[in-house]
Amino acid sequence: MAIWNRRGPKATRKYPVPLTMHQLWMVSLSAPVSRDRDAARTTLYPFTRIDDDKARRWLADQWEITSRAELVGRLDDLARSGYRARARLRLGVEPLAWDAGLYVDISRRGFASGMLSEAEAWTALKNIVPAVVRSYTSWREYAEHYLLGRMVWRDNLRGTPDAPAPQAVSDAHLKSLLDPANRASPWNQAPWEAISRPDHAR
Repeated sequence: MAIWNRRGPKATRKYPVPLTMHQLWMVSLSAPVSRDRDAARTTLYPFTRIDDDKARRWLADQWEITSRAELVGRLDDLARSGYRARARLRLGVEPLAWDAGLYVDISRRGFASGMLSEAEAWTALKNIVPAVVRSYTSWREYAEHYLLGRMVWRDNLRGTPDAPAPQAVSDAHLKSLLDPANRASPWNQAPWEAISRPDHAR
């Protein structure tokens, strides 16, 4: 096989047990964050194929996280305050959804990079759930606050070399996640109210 065709094995082959409804719901908190074609939205592992090096590179490049201590510190910051204080000063609201989405995304990549064990990653995800459930009553509300947080974040990056994708790209992605006809959307597979009901296999 040519070297340029080599790809890692499918993540579902390495982690074959399907997520429970609660686990899928928790993973789905990060669904708005990653729009990459190789993003996985129904597994704890963040990519459709195993690529631990990609997770390590992303954490280092995007968050300057190169150690477990730095990862834990960043997660603690996002859980405690994150970007919410800045947004409150500007908008009068605290969009927890933006910080929660980043928190879950970083936790999943921390697992992929080997900085967190699988059990530790699930514990991290469980830790953010109570605050999210207290703050929102639907995926639509969550999406609206995610967009508010992203808007504040984007405004702080204007004019920098790292300018993010246009807001329209994020809007379209969230519209797809919320589309009731989109059977691939994890938000349709794990309805908002599922986290408040007993867990079960899917």
